[in-house]
Amino acid sequence: MWFVVGRAGPHTMTVSKRQRRQAARLGILLRVERSLWRTGITKIAGVDEVGVGPLAGPVLAAAVILPEGVMLRGVDDSKKVTTALREELAEKIHAAALGVGIGIVEAEEIDRLNIYRAALEAMRRAVMALPVTPEHVLVDARRIPQLSVPQTALINGDARSYCIAAASIVAKVARDRIMCELDQRYPEYGFRDHMGYGTAQHLAAIDRHGPSPVHRRSFAPVRDLRLPGM
Repeated sequence: MWFVVGRAGPHTMTVSKRQRRQAARLGILLRVERSLWRTGITKIAGVDEVGVGPLAGPVLAAAVILPEGVMLRGVDDSKKVTTALREELAEKIHAAALGVGIGIVEAEEIDRLNIYRAALEAMRRAVMALPVTPEHVLVDARRIPQLSVPQTALINGDARSYCIAAASIVAKVARDRIMCELDQRYPEYGFRDHMGYGTAQHLAAIDRHGPSPVHRRSFAPVRDLRLPGM
């Protein structure tokens, strides 16, 4: 039995064009999961990361295991979802999931590892943080090292897999919340506005105030400012 979770209204018996588009999109996103479900694999974890490009803050990954038969209307690649809908969906994903794991690698560790290895480590930590052991892991674009669970890397996975798309939403919402907290600690940088990305406003703030403790010193726009002590 399948359950589609979404808003109900006075016209729920009428299938709108939007609902048909959403159903078709879910069909595309569920192709990989359905192929695994047919083999008897039910605990599938989607894994995605966010925060590779910013000059400040952590790189963060989420791992999400959603039960077979529960489809949350509106789940898609987080980049295609509005901020308000991401927040709403993240709450529904947490409520419906068999397990959600979050992995975080902070700026200092990013500088030590390099961003590629840091992103992989964040994804590994997210899987290890799951309260339920997955039978298979679907990963956006790469393979996670030091993971004993079978895994499949999907290019553009957040646009091709339901579980990865759900993970991308959870990861984006979680990191945005961290950056808003950092904005309160370091208001001079405007983290709430740009989430740590290298906007003109952000670069000007770094030039004016120097880097904060949460800036990535190994990233060229920060490193090349040649500030005292760097």
